[in-house]
Amino acid sequence: MDSKLFPEGTQRCSFGQFLIWLAVILGFFGWGLYAAVLVLYNGIGTTGLDNYFGFGAWITFDLAVIALGAGAFFTGLLKYILKIKQLEKIINLTVIVGFICYSGAMLVLTLDIGQPGRAWFGYWHPNVHSMLTEVIFCITCYCTVLIIEFVPLVLEQKQLNKIPFIHALAHNMHINMALFAGLGAFLSTFHQGSLGGMYGVLIGRPYAFREGFFIWPWTFFLFVLSAVGSGPVFTVLVATFMEKLTGKKLVDFKTKALMGKIAGSMLCVYMFFKILDTWAWATGYLPSVGLTFDQMFYGVAYGKWLMWAELGLCGVVPAIMLVTPSIRNNPALLYTAALLDCFGICINRYVFTVQTIAFPAMPFDSWQVYYPNWVEYASSIMIVAYGFLVLSLSYRYLPVFPLETKLNYQSGE
Repeated sequence: MDSKLFPEGTQRCSFGQFLIWLAVILGFFGWGLYAAVLVLYNGIGTTGLDNYFGFGAWITFDLAVIALGAGAFFTGLLKYILKIKQLEKIINLTVIVGFICYSGAMLVLTLDIGQPGRAWFGYWHPNVHSMLTEVIFCITCYCTVLIIEFVPLVLEQKQLNKIPFIHALAHNMHINMALFAGLGAFLSTFHQGSLGGMYGVLIGRPYAFREGFFIWPWTFFLFVLSAVGSGPVFTVLVATFMEKLTGKKLVDFKTKALMGKIAGSMLCVYMFFKILDTWAWATGYLPSVGLTFDQMFYGVAYGKWLMWAELGLCGVVPAIMLVTPSIRNNPALLYTAALLDCFGICINRYVFTVQTIAFPAMPFDSWQVYYPNWVEYASSIMIVAYGFLVLSLSYRYLPVFPLETKLNYQSGE
C-alpha cells in the first residue's frame, strides 16, 4: 500500500528499511529535544552562554543555516523572474532546503531568546530603531512565503493530486509562483542584510563595526552577497548527498554545474568587496580609533588563521574554482569548491558572532573565550535531524526531482 504513495515511476526502499532510517533520525532528534526541554525549563544558564556571551553557538548556527538556505530565494528569483528554465530541475529541492533552514532557524531562536513565552513582544512592541525588528518581521514573512511555495509540492503527492479541487489548487498556485518568488527575494534580501547590518552598527565592537552607505553599514551588503554566493552550491551538496544515500541519480550534472557557475559568479563579487572592506577596516578604521590589526586576534580560538582561511582557502580558492569551466565541470572539484564555499560562510558567521563579543571592548576587560556545552550542540543537532526528517519524507512521498525517472531509466537502474 505504501508504494501507491510514491511519485509516479519511482522506486523507494521497503517500509521496514525506511522505519529503521527514521528511527536513527528520531534518536538524534530525541537527544536534542531533551536538551531543548532542559533549556526551556531551567533557562539559558543551562548552556555555555553567560552575561558576557549573549550570542554563541546558536546564533552562529542560525546565521549559517539562513545564509546556506539562501539558495531558495535566489534560485526562485532566477527561475521564476529571470526565466532560467533549466533551474526547474532543482527548484523543488531549493524550496525544501530553504524551508528547513528558515523554520529550523526560528526553532533555534525560540531557545536563544531565553523566555519564549515573550517571543511575541518583538511583534507587538517593536523597537523601530533596531535592525533586529526588521529581521523579526522579514524572517517570519519569508518563512510564510516558503510554506506557501512548499504547499503546491505537497498537494502534488500522487494520491492527493487525484482529488480535483486539490489538483486545481496546486496548478493555480504554480501559475502564481512568480509573485511569491519575487516577494521572497525582497524579504530575504532585507533580512539577510539586516543580520549583517546589526553587527556593522555596533560602534563599541571594533571587530564588526563598519562605515557604510547612508544608513546601511557595508556588512549589510556583504551578508547578502555571501548568502547568494553560497546558498546555490549548498543545495547542490544536499542533492549530491541524497544521491549517494539513495544510490539514484536525482539531478543532472549540467544543472549542478549551472548552480555552481551562478554561486561562483556571486562569490567572486562578494570576495572582491569583502577583501576591499577588510583592507579599509584594517588600514583605515582601526588606526582611527587607536587600535591595530594584531589586537583584533587572540590565541587559537580567535586567531588570524580564521581570517586567512575565510578569505583565502574558503573564499578566493572556491570562487576561482567555480568560475573556471574546466574545474567546475569536474564533479569532484565542483563538490570540493562547494564545501569550501560553505565552510567559508560558516567561519564568517562565527567570527562576527563570537569573536566580535570576545574582544575586550573596555580598558578593564580581557579576552574572553566561549565554550559551548553539550546542550547547545545537542539542540543544534536536533535541527539537523529535523532537516533530515523533512527531506526523507519529502523524497519518499513527493515529486521533488522531475528528472529522477528519466535519469535512472537512462542509466539502466
